[in-house]
Amino acid sequence: MLLVIDVGNTNTVLGVFSGGELTNQWRISTRLELTADELGVVLAGLFQAAGVSFKEVDHVAISSVVPSANEALVEVCRRQLDTEPLVVGPGVRTGVQIRYDNPKEVGADRIVNGLAAFRKYGGPAVVIDFGTATTFDAIAANGDYLGGAIAPGIKISMDALFARAAKLPSFELMVPRGLEGVIGKNTVESMQSGFVFGFVGQIEGIVDRMRAELGGGCRVIATGGLASLISAHTKAIEVVDDRLTLDGLRFIHELNRATV
Repeated sequence: MLLVIDVGNTNTVLGVFSGGELTNQWRISTRLELTADELGVVLAGLFQAAGVSFKEVDHVAISSVVPSANEALVEVCRRQLDTEPLVVGPGVRTGVQIRYDNPKEVGADRIVNGLAAFRKYGGPAVVIDFGTATTFDAIAANGDYLGGAIAPGIKISMDALFARAAKLPSFELMVPRGLEGVIGKNTVESMQSGFVFGFVGQIEGIVDRMRAELGGGCRVIATGGLASLISAHTKAIEVVDDRLTLDGLRFIHELNRATV
């Protein structure tokens, strides 16, 4: 079995593959203060609750944008899973040609997503990842990673608003029931409308511009925790794929395993 781990700034997503089948998936908070021992306890609890044994894991593939979290994670893999993890980075084959000015600046998750999008949906494509930041990645017709755009994420934008506007109440990120159009009838509705439709407008604007640069037949794939919420209110997003990054890690593992 293959354990894949995607470490983001806010959340860490884990999945277990048996062949090409994703049998288990978890989302936990990324906590930099955890030691390898503590992280091992968390991982053991997830496995136990799912009825999965550590002994069933043969390989581990990791994508991380939080370098300070990697040491403890790698140590857990070595000590508790008895395996050397594949960490996506320099020296790891991805099958993706990176056309960035400095390829080392591109986050591992963006390369993994780009590979998965091309393998699953073809190119050209735009991949939108709703994470701590909202990232837009442009994939060429031949699968090359061309670059993209990075915008503040929805939740950190909400946090910034609450931090600077003391009188505004907290609210659940959703479109209010019964709201017709965009005009909210009270403060909470107005903020909900502003955030949801404001980010919808951002998505549509950037996607339209990227499509114009990439040419006809461009697919638009979204992933991340809030992808389903935003995609429900726009036609710009064609596919929501919650397992895109996990599949990308599986593809990279297969590519590197085949060349060992």
